[in-house]
Amino acid sequence: MEMPTDTNPRATPRRKRGPWFRPRILDAIPGYNRQLFLKDLGAGLTVGVVALPLAMAFAIASGLKPEAGLFTAIIAGLLISVLGGSRVQIGGPAGAFIVIVYGILERYGLANLILATAMSGVLLFAMGFFRAGTLIRFIPISVVIGFTNGIAVLIGVSQIKEFLGLKVVAMPADFFGILSTLFKALHTINWEATALALACLGIVVVWQLGIPSLAHRFSWAKRLMLVPGSIVALVLATLCVSLLQLPVETIGSRFGGIPSALPSLVWPDFSWNSARFLFIPAITLALLGAIESLLCARVADGMTDERHDPNQELMAQGIANFVTPFFGGMPATGTIARTVTNIKSGAHSPIAGAVHALTLLLVVLLAAPLAQDIPLAAMAAILMFVAWNMGEWREFLHLRQYRLPYRATLLAVFLLTVVFDLTVAVEVGLVAACITFIYRISSLSRSEAVPLADYPDLIGSAGTGVAGYRLYGALFFGAVKLIEEIQDTLPERVLVLDLKNVIYIDSSGADTLMDLARACGKSNVRLLLCGLMHQPLDIGQRCGLVDRVGAECLFPDLAAGMTAAAR
Repeated sequence: MEMPTDTNPRATPRRKRGPWFRPRILDAIPGYNRQLFLKDLGAGLTVGVVALPLAMAFAIASGLKPEAGLFTAIIAGLLISVLGGSRVQIGGPAGAFIVIVYGILERYGLANLILATAMSGVLLFAMGFFRAGTLIRFIPISVVIGFTNGIAVLIGVSQIKEFLGLKVVAMPADFFGILSTLFKALHTINWEATALALACLGIVVVWQLGIPSLAHRFSWAKRLMLVPGSIVALVLATLCVSLLQLPVETIGSRFGGIPSALPSLVWPDFSWNSARFLFIPAITLALLGAIESLLCARVADGMTDERHDPNQELMAQGIANFVTPFFGGMPATGTIARTVTNIKSGAHSPIAGAVHALTLLLVVLLAAPLAQDIPLAAMAAILMFVAWNMGEWREFLHLRQYRLPYRATLLAVFLLTVVFDLTVAVEVGLVAACITFIYRISSLSRSEAVPLADYPDLIGSAGTGVAGYRLYGALFFGAVKLIEEIQDTLPERVLVLDLKNVIYIDSSGADTLMDLARACGKSNVRLLLCGLMHQPLDIGQRCGLVDRVGAECLFPDLAAGMTAAAR
């Protein structure tokens, strides 16, 4: 992979400490020219075409009107690109939010969904402002894969109603309720809608798999790769419905079409009582948005030899999620599929993301009436394909390669996401991951007795009543038992501890060492510490351990300590 240089237009020098708010678009302005703009223009138009069906499909699946997805892609997409910390990331509605948004809408209503989204925007901005962007990377991959696969399953299950054209008055939000409702409504299946959905799904799959193969053999097929399969399926399905007058539900029959006008400001009634109950949903939206956007940005970094600013990205996400819901939008985040399309289409700067948003705006203003006959079954087929691509299904096949804690965490998060709630799943996953991490680190910490025969100076009477131990790893709350075991078997005269290989001591470890020093004092046993340096030395000085033991009992290495013990 070519390393970025000063002559590479994509290369950006790494800033050690910069302004607290600096959008990446400012770094793209120097040297920007007509040629780069044409690249951004082409990429933005391409991504706009890709985003069109997805934005509407995500909104409909979330229980909102299709224009909510379009308004989100326009407003949030523009704000995230212009204010974000990545050159090429595309923001907008995402499939990961479908389950969460639908649950909030069913439980609290549209006005409170607006409030929860705005609250999540404030939380996201605060996370970026306080430089917490890098902390998101500490979430274990098992937790991320678990809830991503769980969300993908829920998206697929939620689209069965539209895929089969079932007549359901109200769809519950819980998994078993959805399955029960779908089973009871199977007798209302619409075979025309089912056939249309299967045809659309087949078109998307064949287009996704077949066109790249043709492009390797025929030059003309490369042009077809610029058109997403979802658009082809949507256009053909709409033509079938219009020409054949198929008895299936469309955007027009359910929602009355899409307004061909700019979104207007919506200011719902706010109350503290609502805010109290929406705090947990807002946290869920914020965490999910942060994880999705930063994972997407890391994928983009790997494809562009670029490094994004995670804190700036979170602040941009926060602003977008605070502004968008007041204009009829829904939660937004970075989207991997559209970002990858943007990169492969030759995007150079955030201008491409702005063009993508303006492209969707022109579609709303000029071509909204054409969406009247788009069948919902076709949208369901597209979302099912998105859900399949969204999941990391191969990880289930590879579980045998991993240890039991990884497998247990991934499966637990997956099942909890599907059966219960994403918030509960992530909480349990993080707790399980923390416990696993603590156990592993504590198992790496160990102590071993020092053979006195290795130190001839101690052979004979001088070695009587002397014991030495080497400690390894981190001396923290999960490994204090090592010190407690030594304290239970104190020697008669001198105890030598070699701490040279101890890399970290926390407050619990320091407190346990102080207890050991006090126990040695009561038993008239000299405590000699060897190799105490760096962080362990610092905490030993701050907690009073060094003062209690005395400078004369500190030695640079074990050999010096054992020699002193023989005196």
